[in-house]
Amino acid sequence: MEETFEGEKIIRILGIETSCDETAASVLENGNQVLSNIVASQADLHARFGGIFPEVASREHIKTIYSVVEQALNDAHVDIREIDAIAVTRGPGLAGSLVVGMNMAKGLSLASGIPIIGINHLEGHLYSAWIPQENPDYQEPQFPTVALIVSGGHSSLILMKDHLTYTQLGRTLDDAAGEAFDKVARLLDLPYPGGPSIQKAAETGNVHAFNFPRAWLEDSYNFSFSGLKTAVLRTIQELHADGRPVSVENIAASFQQAVVDVLFTKTVQAARQFEAKDIIVAGGVSANRALRKAFFDQTEFRMHIPPLKLCTDNAVMIATAGHYRFINGFRDDLDMDVLPNWELAEPA
Repeated sequence: MEETFEGEKIIRILGIETSCDETAASVLENGNQVLSNIVASQADLHARFGGIFPEVASREHIKTIYSVVEQALNDAHVDIREIDAIAVTRGPGLAGSLVVGMNMAKGLSLASGIPIIGINHLEGHLYSAWIPQENPDYQEPQFPTVALIVSGGHSSLILMKDHLTYTQLGRTLDDAAGEAFDKVARLLDLPYPGGPSIQKAAETGNVHAFNFPRAWLEDSYNFSFSGLKTAVLRTIQELHADGRPVSVENIAASFQQAVVDVLFTKTVQAARQFEAKDIIVAGGVSANRALRKAFFDQTEFRMHIPPLKLCTDNAVMIATAGHYRFINGFRDDLDMDVLPNWELAEPA
């Protein structure tokens, strides 16, 4: 429970994340000191399926959840009784995977009396921007801030005017950016996950080789990538039909640039309209080098993009969001259930 050190309270949050195919646990102290960060990835296992196999994912979580949480506590050199709250991903995500993490958190809470807090997975990604990670130049994001969340299942633009306050400016209408990367990678016979594969192939490609469409969806901050995916498919089919070689590198580079152009342009436009002080880019796709370069090259807004190890799913971000909810008085009941389709915010 809460301790004091030289008169200051010490708050420790145990974070648990099992929304998809990573089993993760972390202990966070005072909202900014990462005492442990354990992630057991299933990426190699799912690569043979070319995507996430939900039943396999939930079974793997069951196998590893106890040892992952135990290691997180051991690496942090704390006992469960020294934890002030347990933050656990409630949704969105795969129902079976979410249930494993939720049941683990509930069991610990029931046995120890420690309060439990259900965290929106997307909120966790946003709060990865509040993790200093021993960066001497780190500064917290300033409000109002516009946040782009881009991952395998989500592409959203969020306005934050204060902590835990969200307005949805836009979202994907079909394929999320990460899904588009995965699907185009399959079209090009590149391995899963598609994001790293496309990025690697694009390194030696020409971004101007193919003029793939950009779905701007005028007067809207929504996203759509299904048309881009279809354009790539038709291009490959036409090349095959004409007997011309398919340049995987050029297609990958041109496709990647089309995605980056839309994500970057819409985010900056939103930041201007809502007079944001900072921009946050988070989620698995925020690890993409071309996307990071586009945002870091602009000087109009101060950028916050987490280090690569915190872009993909992890429990540090869940613990960080949990910290801010804990100090603001949020607690949940043990009868709460998972919410696989949980929205972070209402549309503006």
